[in-house]
Amino acid sequence: MPTTVNFGIDNLPAADRGRVGLVTNDAATTAGGTASRAALLSRGWNLVRLFSPEHGLTATAPDGAAVADGADALTGLPVVSLYGDRVRPPLQLLEDLDAVLFDIPDIGARFYTYIWTLSQVLEACAQARRPLIVLDRPNPLGGLLSDAEGPMLDESFASTFVGRWSIPIRHSLTVGELATLWNAQRRIGASVTVVKCSGWQRRMHWPDTGLPFVPTSPAIRCYESALLYPGTCLLEGTNLSEGRGTRWPFQLAGAPWLASAEVANELNAAGLSGVRFVTEDFVPADRQFSGARCRGVRIEVTDAKRVRPVAVGLSLIAAIARRHAKEFEWHRYPTAVNRAGEGHFDRLIGVAGVRDSVDRGSLGISALCGCASWTGMVEPFLLYQ
Repeated sequence: MPTTVNFGIDNLPAADRGRVGLVTNDAATTAGGTASRAALLSRGWNLVRLFSPEHGLTATAPDGAAVADGADALTGLPVVSLYGDRVRPPLQLLEDLDAVLFDIPDIGARFYTYIWTLSQVLEACAQARRPLIVLDRPNPLGGLLSDAEGPMLDESFASTFVGRWSIPIRHSLTVGELATLWNAQRRIGASVTVVKCSGWQRRMHWPDTGLPFVPTSPAIRCYESALLYPGTCLLEGTNLSEGRGTRWPFQLAGAPWLASAEVANELNAAGLSGVRFVTEDFVPADRQFSGARCRGVRIEVTDAKRVRPVAVGLSLIAAIARRHAKEFEWHRYPTAVNRAGEGHFDRLIGVAGVRDSVDRGSLGISALCGCASWTGMVEPFLLYQ
């Protein structure tokens, strides 16, 4: 009989705090599908203020766009944006609270911005001397440390929202585990409580939970996009489209000039685990080549638990760069927190020399994806078997 998986929000004890703030968005629900903030209010929690990450409370604001403060249509509570000119809760908005709750789903990738909002909230709570309660959620890509993929971030490439501190690209931890790791490792000194999930085991990917995948942001609308994102997000630093605004965001790579059949054949011959590559013409509705017909390569997942997404993404970029030396370029990627968009690929990959290796046709993908030190670093902080 399948194990029932519940989230931290489902396992949170009855209200025993005074005034509480909640960092959240619409992707945060109970296992039964009720918005977390509504569930808390129905259980008697005295929510007085909400804080929202990138994409806003609705999780629908455009990628990289600043989000304004507002009011929540569901609860009427004020919403303080933490993505724009302000990236952490101001102390004056914590001092009148008795505790802060954090409940936002992550998808297990270093450059998915919600975990870095967590890092900012963690530091702010320590400074304000307010306890932080993390309502934990499964990592949808599973939690086996053997599946983690580097490289580890060289902190000389650190940035506000795609990698502040050194972790691998695919990290295999939950948000609760990251919070306890960082609090200890960075000596932050916050009072952190993690309300654990129940029924989830590290070997489980999202489909194993039996629960519907709630879109976590505009372009992550299904498990397959989340699974491939740690590799295909690297396309943001190139002049290739990653399929935003199509049926397959982060499952595609394309451009009007791409020799898609040749690239797909080359990648299939490489025998990458758990995937195969097919040609797919598409018209992106956002970012690179918006509105233009692209010749594309789509990644089909054939065995999700064998997929190594970072290796897949790097293999895709390297193959296209080899075949299209004249057309392929590294591009800027402007956002509200990196307005010039300079060095975006380097910030994503997190180490020096990768662009040069791609340009020379000498990228050593297996070595680059290694993160042998990660297991020993995080094992004391694991909350699940």
